[in-house]
Amino acid sequence: MSCDDFSRALLRGRYMVAVARMEDRAIPIDVEALTVLRQNWGAIQQRLVERIDADFGVYEGTTFKGNRFEEWLSRNGIVWPRLLSGRLALDDETFSEMARLHPQLDPLRQLRHAMSQLRLNDLAVGKDMRNRCMLSAFRARTGRSEPSTSKFIFGTSTWLRGLIRPQPGDGLSYVDWSQQEFGIAAALSGDAAMMAAYRSGDPYLTFAKQAGAAPKDATKATHAHVRELYKACSLAVQYGMEEVSLAIRIGQSRLHARELLRKHHETYKVFWRWSDAALDYALLLGHLQTVFGWTIHVGPETNPRMLRNFPMQGNGAEILRLACCLATERGIGVCAPIDDALLIEAPLQQLELEVARTQEAMAEASRIVLGGFELRTEAKMFRYPERFQDERGVAMWNTVWQIIEEIRGRAACA
Repeated sequence: MSCDDFSRALLRGRYMVAVARMEDRAIPIDVEALTVLRQNWGAIQQRLVERIDADFGVYEGTTFKGNRFEEWLSRNGIVWPRLLSGRLALDDETFSEMARLHPQLDPLRQLRHAMSQLRLNDLAVGKDMRNRCMLSAFRARTGRSEPSTSKFIFGTSTWLRGLIRPQPGDGLSYVDWSQQEFGIAAALSGDAAMMAAYRSGDPYLTFAKQAGAAPKDATKATHAHVRELYKACSLAVQYGMEEVSLAIRIGQSRLHARELLRKHHETYKVFWRWSDAALDYALLLGHLQTVFGWTIHVGPETNPRMLRNFPMQGNGAEILRLACCLATERGIGVCAPIDDALLIEAPLQQLELEVARTQEAMAEASRIVLGGFELRTEAKMFRYPERFQDERGVAMWNTVWQIIEEIRGRAACA
């Protein structure tokens, strides 16, 4: 074993200590609300279909009908991705992408998930009223943790995260990196224009300015539409999208999408040379590594788009693991890592201090992995008796509890 391999093994062992600490702490859950949901879930599902499907008409009983959905799309002029067979692509990822483009679809997306995949009894909650399951460190190909999607509260529907609630006297904070993959790509490629865009605080609007699509004095308020287009283009590059997928995402022609991608290539030439070199390296030598040596091996069916994205995803995982080590070793109450964020817990009087300490640990981790380049973080705080709320799930959460109140009202009158 080389010196580098030994150091990497020690670092991964260090992370496993952090994982044990996070699994021991776990995520506080409102068990009383969970019990109500479990007891009434059958009746809730039926009424959810009645209430939400009234705007779509795509269910028959409690069964989603693809032909009805196709008719609804046609009536509303929405172009939907299709499989090679010609049928609609109805997987969760496609639905999520299309719901971002057409927000009116989000209630239907959440309803489909609630009807087909949500198993409330599988959610792992112990007698201490905490969601605790194996975080499955290093399980993903990129080196990220992959907890069970049914046992882990952040693996379930976004609206169900309303069950996360700090205990009396405590608060929670969701601390996440801002535009993490954009920043990682800028730092690792050494693209000065891309680094300047990230450091501006709004890389998407700055990209539009750099590409000549917005004036220098443009703001998010004055050029919201342009910003959204250039944001979609930036994210498309990160996800490995090509012009067809980008065109669907932005609701524009393939020609428009092609022009956006061309401007990204012209604006960030250094990044694209680096990305091309990384792909060539992987295909030539059969592997690709992160800064700390996490390796993926290239097979005959490996997707080139995944290889282009791996430096961002893999090094993002390295930053997250190191941040978990630094934070837990400093006594911060980390409940769990979530994609590019940490959920922490602290007494109310110490919450803001602990958030600041967490942000410093996360900034330090980024500087170490990215050779001095620092990624920004943002924090949302939830103080007891507040619940954790993901804005994407608030409407669904409120709808579910309105239904519960109706059920309780009828039971009281019976």
